Amino acid sequence: MNISSISDSAILEEYVKRFTIKAGKGIKTSREAADHFRAYFADAAKREQFVVCFLNGQHRVLVTETLFVGSITTSAVYPREVVQRILDLGAAAVMLAHNHPSGELTPSSSDRAVTKKLSVALESIDVDVLDHIIIGGAEYFSFSDHRLI
Repeated sequence: MNISSISDSAILEEYVKRFTIKAGKGIKTSREAADHFRAYFADAAKREQFVVCFLNGQHRVLVTETLFVGSITTSAVYPREVVQRILDLGAAAVMLAHNHPSGELTPSSSDRAVTKKLSVALESIDVDVLDHIIIGGAEYFSFSDHRLI
């Protein structure tokens, strides 16, 4: 098969099959988390999106969902909506992710503030924030790896 004949959708479909983690499976490293989340941003090249992976008490995936879609530089995140979805699903922990369409991986002050705001809100209902991943192209930034969570 000629590589130039492979469509973008076929590449995305293969990526999703290969890297997204199915319900009931665990995410062990920030690299696995970044690979898992990257598929959710494949169509988001021009808009920031905020995605949450909801986990059970054993930190196994319940479901991963895009909760907020914004503009090229920002996405409004409402803790109340995150809390409501956690309660609906009975999640015990979450992993957060959003993309930077610019490819810049450095967390902005807004990124840090929303992470703190969510961490405080979720702590009050005994839900752990395990990581916040920023996806920028093929690279990622992990708040957990950098001890920001």
